[in-house]
Amino acid sequence: MLSLRISGCCVVGGVLPLCWLASLPGLPLTGAAVLVAILLLLIPLRALRYTGLILLMACWACLAGHRVLWPATALTQGVIHAEGELLSQNEGGHTRVALYRYNGQPLFPRVNVRVRGLPASPEVCPGQRWSMHLRLRPVHGQLNIPGFDSQRRAVANRQILTGKVLKSQRLSHTCSWHSRLTRHITTAAGEHRHGAVIRALAFGDRRGLPEPVRQLFRDTGTAHLMAISGLHIAQSAGVFWLLARLVQWLLPAAGIGVRIPLLVGILGAALYCWVSGANPPALRALLALMLWSLLRLSGRKWPPETVWLCCVAGILFADPLTILSDSFRLSACATGALVLWYRWVPFDLAAYPRGWRYLAGLGHLQLGISALLLPAQVIIFHGVSLSAFAANMVAVPLVSLLVVPLLLVGMLTSGIPGAAWLCWWLADNVLDAVLRVMHWLPPGWLALDSRATGLAFIPLVVMVTWRLGWYRSSPALVLAMLLACTSGYWPTASGGLRWAVHMLDVGNGLAVVVEKDRRALLYDTGNRWPGGDSGQQAIIPWLRWRGLAPDGVIISHGHLDHIGGLGSIQRAWPGLPVYSAMLTPGHRPCFAGEAWRWQGLSLQVLWPPRSRPGAENNHSCVVRISDGTHSILLTGDIERAAELAMLKTQRGNVQASVLQVPHHGSRTSSTGQLLQWVNPQAALASVARYNPWRFPAHQVVQRYRQRGIDWHDTGQSGQITVQMFSDRLEILSARKQIYPRWYHQWFGVPADSG
Repeated sequence: MLSLRISGCCVVGGVLPLCWLASLPGLPLTGAAVLVAILLLLIPLRALRYTGLILLMACWACLAGHRVLWPATALTQGVIHAEGELLSQNEGGHTRVALYRYNGQPLFPRVNVRVRGLPASPEVCPGQRWSMHLRLRPVHGQLNIPGFDSQRRAVANRQILTGKVLKSQRLSHTCSWHSRLTRHITTAAGEHRHGAVIRALAFGDRRGLPEPVRQLFRDTGTAHLMAISGLHIAQSAGVFWLLARLVQWLLPAAGIGVRIPLLVGILGAALYCWVSGANPPALRALLALMLWSLLRLSGRKWPPETVWLCCVAGILFADPLTILSDSFRLSACATGALVLWYRWVPFDLAAYPRGWRYLAGLGHLQLGISALLLPAQVIIFHGVSLSAFAANMVAVPLVSLLVVPLLLVGMLTSGIPGAAWLCWWLADNVLDAVLRVMHWLPPGWLALDSRATGLAFIPLVVMVTWRLGWYRSSPALVLAMLLACTSGYWPTASGGLRWAVHMLDVGNGLAVVVEKDRRALLYDTGNRWPGGDSGQQAIIPWLRWRGLAPDGVIISHGHLDHIGGLGSIQRAWPGLPVYSAMLTPGHRPCFAGEAWRWQGLSLQVLWPPRSRPGAENNHSCVVRISDGTHSILLTGDIERAAELAMLKTQRGNVQASVLQVPHHGSRTSSTGQLLQWVNPQAALASVARYNPWRFPAHQVVQRYRQRGIDWHDTGQSGQITVQMFSDRLEILSARKQIYPRWYHQWFGVPADSG
């Protein structure tokens, strides 16, 4: 017999390579590995059987990866005809559809896609089946290291296709019962002050949350309460368990079964999971509850760490791609931390007066989760909430013990006039009290840089040291661990690196960071759109996590895709000098002839002349930055006329090791004369894969390559980093060198045809 605990470790160990594999092994190699794993499992030696189990799970995980990537190739070749069922609407203008038939052939499992173009009317609702002609394309996210990884999220959620509906026909008009129920309940909830929060708690639908409320939950570390997760599923199971026990009191002793309340609780949790939309976190929590119930019904008292390991392994066995989900990682770390905390720092109930026991127990729990979950929070969110302890001490008991049960009862009594409304009204008032308390708390979000990652492990080191008595037996080991936690703040050898240039992946726009000695100089700030901008979304988090402080911003010209993030950056660093050729009040001049030194580097402005200020492409501020050996020419969006005019007066000054490709590689720029006089080793272009202008132009790329210039663009590579050493320069891309992962591929058509 194989040990349950070790088998769980083997399952987890077999799935873990999905997190760091640069590419998935091919299907022939995976098939051969399956045969080897089966042979190892048949050998009556435990070590070989465990090895076989690890190998078999690794193959299972790789097959899951191949399966999720299959639609990116099979369903993106031109226009396809498919049939699908509507799952949800109004997700940022998209409709989520589950395709179950493609070109007359059934699809199993169904393929989830997000599409635009279906009619927006009250008659269109989830549950209906539609016949559609679609043009689909694979997801392709911006990739900056560090930064939000949208491709990993899409793969983890098995939703890697988006597209447009070209023609559609409704096959069924009936909305699903689930859709009608949720519409009825959300309509009732919408009548209250905090209807958006109630919908988020009841159904996990956070689309209607106002931005100030979202920010409040983020800053106070209570955003976890707004997701249908393990806490809500466990609470729903507890409510139904309690109802079953109440019913049992009315039955004769012969009709009472000890397992019935547990089974009713599981069924109630499954019902709540279904009503709330069966999102992945809720499904994972339900599966974990079912595994815990099976272990409990086995008649054996399992240690908490074994139960935790079995639940994690069971979830990963059911869906190996879950290992890529941040929400799963955070949930697994949180529950594991609690198991460790209560095992090593138990709560002594008898040590507190009866009236204070619950409050003390809640404080003990929050202290443990705050301390041990600190590393995961710093790594995932790049910061911590200083008010999270106080906010959760108030929000967790009120939301868990009052709001969620009231919502459950309101759902169950939705057909009884007045009863559901009373539950919603009570829940709304409790939420109002919670939000008022959270508003009173001081702003508590503290953004951290990567050096703080080691410091976040100090509470864990302290707990282990105290529990095992290492402070007495091995003080040198304790000192070494503490020094390791603070190693990020020690000066390190640069390896000859003088400075670096980072072209961030900001989609349709431009943002370049010049870095030297932990200081930064920005050239352009990306795009802006309703509700956000590149500065807030990408540039500021990237700078802060790397511990870089900007000394200034150069704005090439006034188009939105270059100046869009400036406002957010100025709010983050007030008083930051801004250089431009637009004659904007408060901006410093950026005209030909201007020159200054920054961190030992020389900056020389080559264009435009003072007689030609403006905000258009050909007024772009062109800057050459050099250390005397290596240099980069930043050109903004200059086009042919400006290129030729600049070369008339500056041809002796434009030579550079690296060229920022003018105007994103459009046909109107990158003339042969410019390339001849600049004569760069490499060219960097900031483009988005699916941009409407089809940048970069194919003939422009060929023009660079025919001259032997090394071409890189953010659409293919993600973030591009050029490292300037004393004797060489190295170019690293996020997708190929900095953070190569199989889920960062250019899905679908080959990169050169994109």
